[in-house]
Amino acid sequence: MSSLFTLSPLFAVISFSINDILAVPHSLQYVFSGTSGIPNLPELMIVGLVDGEPFVHYDSNSHRMTPCQEWMVKSVGPDYWDTESEAAMSDELAFKKSIEVAKQRFNQTGSIHTYQMIYGCEWDDETGATSAFHLYGYDGSDFIALDFRNMTYVAPVQEVFLTTVKWNHDSVLLDRNKAYLTGICTEWLKKYVSYGKSTLERTVRPEVSLLQKDPSSPVTCHATGFFPKGIMVTWQKDGVDMQSDVEVGETLPNGDGTFQITSKLTVKPEDWKRNSYSCVVQHKSSKKDIPVLLEEKNIRTNPGGVSFGSIVGCVAAALALVAVVTGVVLWRRSRTGYGKAGSEYCYPVLLLPRLNMCIKSI
Repeated sequence: MSSLFTLSPLFAVISFSINDILAVPHSLQYVFSGTSGIPNLPELMIVGLVDGEPFVHYDSNSHRMTPCQEWMVKSVGPDYWDTESEAAMSDELAFKKSIEVAKQRFNQTGSIHTYQMIYGCEWDDETGATSAFHLYGYDGSDFIALDFRNMTYVAPVQEVFLTTVKWNHDSVLLDRNKAYLTGICTEWLKKYVSYGKSTLERTVRPEVSLLQKDPSSPVTCHATGFFPKGIMVTWQKDGVDMQSDVEVGETLPNGDGTFQITSKLTVKPEDWKRNSYSCVVQHKSSKKDIPVLLEEKNIRTNPGGVSFGSIVGCVAAALALVAVVTGVVLWRRSRTGYGKAGSEYCYPVLLLPRLNMCIKSI
C-alpha cells in the first residue's frame, strides 16, 4: 500500500528503478474496509482512487457513492451514481457475512474486526504495459490474493483454505474477474484519466525542508506539496548515497491533492558538522535534483514534532478507510465491481465501471 502490514513473498511489492518510481504508471484503485464492533464508524467504507487521488467515496451511513473530484461531477451523469450506490449497498451485506464467517474460521468471539479488500489495475501510457491485482486482508493481516499469472486465489493462512478451493472451482467468478482485470478495468482507467487530465497530468514541485525536534534527535528531510506521487528522496554523505542510518517513510496525501514524504537521518551532530551531508530529492517536476545541505542554518526545529497537513473531505475518507480502523495504511493499490451480496451469482455483464468484477463473501 513501512507501517503496512508485512507482506509475504507472494504478496510482495516489486521494487522499481529510479526512473520507474519517477514515471509512475496510471492506476485505478478501489479500497474497501468493512468493520464490526467499532462505534461511530461506518460498517463499510469504499474509496476509489485514480493515480492515488480519491475520486469517489461511499460509506454505509449515507448509502451513497459520491464524487471527490470536480472532474467527476462534470464527466458522468446521475445513472453512474445510482448504479455505483446500488452495487455498494450490496457490498455491505457481503462484507458483513464475510466478517462473521472469518470469526468462525478463526474461532473468535471478540466483536471488533476488520475485513478489507483492494483491487484494480495499472497502465503505462508510454509503453502500453498493464497489470492488475486483487487482495484481501483480515484484522490487518494478509488473507487472500489473486495469483494473476495462474488466475487462482491463494491464501497464506489455513483458515481460508476452504474459500480458495470454492473460488477456484467457480468458473463464473474466475472468468468474470479475468475479463475485468485484463480489459474493462484498464478501459475505465483510461476514461478517468481523460476526464481528469488537467488535474492528473499536472506537475507540482516539492518543497523540501530539514526538520529536527532537538539537537540529539534525527534530522528529518521533509518533501511536501508535490504531484505526481512518484518521488525519490535520498541522503548523501560526501556525494555518495547512504544505505544505513536512513529511514524513509511512506508517501502520504496532504489533503489538497498533493503528497508528502519524510526521510530520517540518524547521525551524531558532530559527525554531520564534520562531514558533508545532504538530502537529495528527485521528482518529475524538476529536471535537476533538488539538494538541501545539512547545516544548522537549513534546519528548522519543531519542539512538537513534525506536523503534517490536515486531511479533509474525501481524502479524510480515504485515510480513515484503513488508518482509523487498524492504525496502518493497508494497501497501495485498487478496485472496481461486485456480485450480488451473499449469493452465488454475479451481476450480468454490463459496460459499467464496477459491476463487471465478481466479488463474493468468503
